Amino acid sequence: MTELTLRGVSVALGRGDARTPVLHAVDATCAPGVLTALVGPSGSGKSTLLAVAGALLRPDEGRVLLGTTDLAALGDAERAGVRRERIGYMFQSGNLLTGLTAVEQLLAAASVAGRPARRLRAAAEHALTEVGLTHRLHHRADRLSGGERQRVALARALFLEPDLLLIDEPTAAVDRSQAAALTTLIATTAQRRHCAALVATHDPIVADAAGATIAMAGL
Repeated sequence: MTELTLRGVSVALGRGDARTPVLHAVDATCAPGVLTALVGPSGSGKSTLLAVAGALLRPDEGRVLLGTTDLAALGDAERAGVRRERIGYMFQSGNLLTGLTAVEQLLAAASVAGRPARRLRAAAEHALTEVGLTHRLHHRADRLSGGERQRVALARALFLEPDLLLIDEPTAAVDRSQAAALTTLIATTAQRRHCAALVATHDPIVADAAGATIAMAGL
């Protein structure tokens, strides 16, 4: 089990005199098997912190530890390898490929990561079954509901068994009747997979269901 730890993380965005501080000396921990909610008003740095945690943005100062690996100290190629092999991403809109079926979404992700997609079809079908989509395995993304698309996105993010799951506003594209069920599914799946899960959210349903909270006040 792998923990995400941020120590003294600071980030300023922009160039030259126009650089604007976004994060200042942030300390935070995301424990394995726990859904951790990243909460705060718009502009408080939630998206920036997710980018730093996901090795998409190198901080100006501080350490970003995924287990014993300091993501902030890695070169670009090494960071890209960590993103492919150790981090799963679940985006606000699901970010699915319209022309692919649910199963094909997972196999495409495996192919990008350099895994033998042809050998993983049964595993992909099982992953989708785990999130309640047995009846939607071969439906294209444009034939799925908002909640179903998010379930595919969750299965895809976890398909290659990452150490860290990063989630951006998972309930923004679903109605209130689906939000609680989707949130419970994310929390229980992260616990079962023993991966650290960090979710940026404005939704009190998600925040209330989280096992831990990181509050962003902004600068």
